[in-house]
Parts: sequence; C-alpha cells; structure tokens
Amino acid sequence: MTDRNMITLLAGAQVIVIALLAGAAAGYLARRDHATYPAALARAAMSFTATVALAATVVTTVAGVGHT
Repeated sequence: MTDRNMITLLAGAQVIVIALLAGAAAGYLARRDHATYPAALARAAMSFTATVALAATVVTTVAGVGHT
C-alpha cells in the first residue's frame, strides 16, 4: 500500500470519527433540551450526515482546484 493510499484511508477514518462525535454531541444536546429519543436521534443523524457531506464537498473542491 502506498503512502498516498494510507493517508487517504487515515483521513477518511478521521472524518468518520469527527462526524460520529458531532452526531453524539448533537444527540446529547437535544436530550438536554428535553427532546424525545426519536427527535434526538434524528438530530444526531442529521448532524452526522451534514458533517460527512461537508467533508465530501471540501475534498471535491480541493481536488478540483488541484487539477486546474
């Protein structure tokens, strides 16, 4: 496995960990705000999805700028 592949895998793992932490924090804060469990889970899922989508957008933009 090349260094580039290893860095890509580690960066992907880091994005997933950060997204999980963001989702857990959003769910915890929703419960602290007296939201029901389904509502807190929905907020956590929305936060996780938004974090992953933001990371994908940043990667796509950086990759596009690098090829011009």
